[in-house]
Amino acid sequence: MKRTILTVLASVLLSGLTAFLVTKFIQPKAVIEKSETGKPARMSVSDYPDFTYAAENCVDAVVYVEVTVRGKQQEALDPILKFFFGDQYSGQGRERIQQGSGSGVIIRPDGYIVTNNHVVAGASQIVVTLNNNETYPATLVGTDPATDVAIIKIEPKTGLQTIEFADSDELRLGEWVLAIGSPMGKELQSTITAGIISAKGRSMPNYTGEFKIESFIQTDAAVNPGNSGGALVTKDGFLAGINTAIVSTTGSYAGYSFAVPANIVRKIADDLIDFGSVHRVKLGVSMSAITPEMAEQYDLTTMEGAYIHAVADGSVASDAGLRSGDIIVAIDGKAIKTPAALQETINSYRPGESITMTICRNRNYMEVQLTFTADNSGEVRQRM
Repeated sequence: MKRTILTVLASVLLSGLTAFLVTKFIQPKAVIEKSETGKPARMSVSDYPDFTYAAENCVDAVVYVEVTVRGKQQEALDPILKFFFGDQYSGQGRERIQQGSGSGVIIRPDGYIVTNNHVVAGASQIVVTLNNNETYPATLVGTDPATDVAIIKIEPKTGLQTIEFADSDELRLGEWVLAIGSPMGKELQSTITAGIISAKGRSMPNYTGEFKIESFIQTDAAVNPGNSGGALVTKDGFLAGINTAIVSTTGSYAGYSFAVPANIVRKIADDLIDFGSVHRVKLGVSMSAITPEMAEQYDLTTMEGAYIHAVADGSVASDAGLRSGDIIVAIDGKAIKTPAALQETINSYRPGESITMTICRNRNYMEVQLTFTADNSGEVRQRM
């Protein structure tokens, strides 16, 4: 009898010890390994995406923006009056009222909101609806068509929930992100969709000839009309960018959406709020990406960087000694792989600030010192 009891107790103790050892040493743990790029890659089951933290902490900082645009609709000329008075008779014209909508992101507790310039352009009235359905009239603080960023302001009753800016330079391809906004209007306010960062430094064809600074974050998070001006946030709840555009043949989401990076948005927002205008510097070069044909023609050692075709007289680039044929490969130690990346980096500086630029000239690498001024001529332009 005693032997039986001892046998049972020994079996229980052995089972418990086995379970402890299995739990401690065999259960999957967070393993950090090195990827081919040398950067840490998470390889644990525990790293499967959970968006609840980001969603719950960011949704109250994204608002619905409704705009009213008033204009004159020209009436057709009365043929009799035109016969007597000629073409100078233009008719009275009736007032035309158009409604539009988009999204916005609260960036300061006292009511400053960032959105897209194309959302509020020409608006005679702007109304903001918070996630709790409180509605406020908004005033336009300033716009920057070159980056499609605008700032509006409301006067809230209490301090508002905000989203802290991420360092968009540190975003990684394949990183999970959320898009928060109001696709298709107020009925779908505060919609949250998920995707990954598909690419960085994207630009789109510019058919208007307007000066634009584009270095978009591309994502496959579902974005539709009405999401413009809304938030693209990281899994940790930081603002990665402002959703701006989609590429589609139908006008609706087709798998590709684009956001203005947070580093551009933050600089533009600070300038508009603090100074009333954007303090933008200009480099003064005409540039393009490097093609295989160019690499062969000019015997280039790299396919990365911004190839300079021309330098504007009297520009900062000219004063620093940059020449046609130079390749800009880094600024302050940060690699420049594309002209869009150069635009984004240059746009983060203000007049009076200095940079160290690394260029490749005749297969030799050298550093050039530049100090931006407020009245330098020439613009950073990309040749497509």
